[in-house]
Amino acid sequence: MNRILSLYMPALLLFMLMIGCKKDNFEKPAALLSGRVVYDKEAVGLRSNGVQLELWQSGFELFSKIRVYVAQDGAYSASLFDGDYKLVRLRGNGPWVDNTDTIDVKVQGNTVVDVPVQPYFLVRNNTIEKSGTTEVKATFSIQRIADGRALESVSLFVGRTNIVDAVNNQGSAVVSAGNIPDLTAPVTITMNIPAGLAGQAAFYARVSVRTAGVAEQIYSQPVKIE
Repeated sequence: MNRILSLYMPALLLFMLMIGCKKDNFEKPAALLSGRVVYDKEAVGLRSNGVQLELWQSGFELFSKIRVYVAQDGAYSASLFDGDYKLVRLRGNGPWVDNTDTIDVKVQGNTVVDVPVQPYFLVRNNTIEKSGTTEVKATFSIQRIADGRALESVSLFVGRTNIVDAVNNQGSAVVSAGNIPDLTAPVTITMNIPAGLAGQAAFYARVSVRTAGVAEQIYSQPVKIE
C-alpha cells in the first residue's frame, strides 16, 4: 500500500501544483466603473445601500446581472472587465420617476458614468444646528421636481456616524404633509437630542422627504453637529 502511494504521490503533487497555478493565474477585473446618481448634474442623497442599479453584459455563456449598490451620497462603483455593458435603473427602487431605459456603457480602464434620475421632490437650502443644549433644529425648503405623486412627510434623523438615515439612526422626528400647508415656505423640524447622543462631542444629522407610494426617500447630505 505504501509503495502504491509512493508511486502516485509525484503525479498527485504535480496535479495540485497545476491547479494552484491556474488559480493564481485567474484574471481579476482590472477596470473600474464609477459615477453618481444625479439630477441636473447634482448628486442626490439616499439611504446608504438602499438603492441599487443593475449591470448586464451579453456575449458570454451566462447572461447574468451584477448588482451595484448606491451609497448615501449618490456615488456607486463596480470592479469589472473591459467590455460593453447595459446599466439599468430598477422599477420602484428609488425615490424618483421610474425610468427603465437601459444606458449603454463601454468600460475601458477607469470609466465614469453618471446616472440621471428625476426625483419627485428635493431638499433645498437645509440648515441643521443645535437649538440651545437639548434640541436639534432643521430648516429647509422642499422643491417639487416631478408631478404625479403627493408629499407624504418630512423627517429629521440623528446618529453617531455620518451614515444616518431611516434605518441607521439614534432618533428621528417626522412631520406629516398635512402639517405643511405651503410647500413654497421653509419647513422647520425640532427634536430633543436623544439620551444616547447627549454626551457626545459631536453627532450627525440629515433631513429627508418621503413621497406617497414610494418606499425610498430623498435626503440632504449629512451635517456634523458639534
